[in-house]
Amino acid sequence: MPNIEEVKSYLVEHQIEVWEYQQPTPTCETAAAAVGCKSAEIAKTLLFLVGGQPVAVVTCGDMKVKSSLLKKASGLSGKVKLPQTEEVLQHTGYVPGGVCPFLLPEQLPVLLDISMQRFARVYAAAGNDYSAVPITFPQLQQLTGGQPVEVCEPF
Repeated sequence: MPNIEEVKSYLVEHQIEVWEYQQPTPTCETAAAAVGCKSAEIAKTLLFLVGGQPVAVVTCGDMKVKSSLLKKASGLSGKVKLPQTEEVLQHTGYVPGGVCPFLLPEQLPVLLDISMQRFARVYAAAGNDYSAVPITFPQLQQLTGGQPVEVCEPF
């Protein structure tokens, strides 16, 4: 399981800093309050099981994943469900609230919702629920190998 120090080491190689906070940042609202931005600018990393197969989706805090679009973009079929805490840890290496898009297992597909492109930068978690990483969409795509897709709609 990667920890925040490993994420920081990885990101510093790419000239990207990790911001750490005293207050917890496990939700879009708490992270936005700590960062000083809108919750829409928080890049939340969510894990879904599509027909039992794990898929990570990174999207804006004001968006929700639409099952039909997720199935189409991932090329998977079957029921879409949110995993239990232990399944999130098993498939991502992170606990819910601190799941970040960096240093995920290589076999885990990462989908980057294009809704994030409307911001100059977004703020992702760095592997715990006391952190934020200011990052651009192109940087996020480069560092995660994620595929830009449209899988979300506004709440």
